[in-house]
Amino acid sequence: GPGCRATAAAARYLPTRQRAVFRGRAVCWRARSSITATRPQGVLTLSLPQTAIGATAPAALELELAQLFVDALNLETTAAQIDPTAPLFGEGLGLDSIDILEVALEISQRYGFQLRSDDENNQRIFQNLRSLAAHVAQQRTK
Repeated sequence: GPGCRATAAAARYLPTRQRAVFRGRAVCWRARSSITATRPQGVLTLSLPQTAIGATAPAALELELAQLFVDALNLETTAAQIDPTAPLFGEGLGLDSIDILEVALEISQRYGFQLRSDDENNQRIFQNLRSLAAHVAQQRTK
């Protein structure tokens, strides 16, 4: 299918899910990304469009956090069924402040940073799973 190609040396900079090595060349099967690698005068240059950088990481982190919600709160749903844009409170997942405290504790243990109850950005951070995943990705230490 349509994809992009990079040299095997450039392949190590691509996320694993975006590459496969075939006859010493990395073949990227990610559609709509134009990853190119050139080697002018022995220097490897890798050009990635901004949308391709970490494009799979946020979705994977969203699913990982959804599973954390399911496990920590004993939800009667699967992680894949949780809409990452649905509100965490109210009509979305219907969580309350005690639920969020439990999730915050799990996140601090798993990702190595503290979610503080007095943070003025909590309303934005806990707006939905996607905003929480973006915050975790930015703050995590492990």
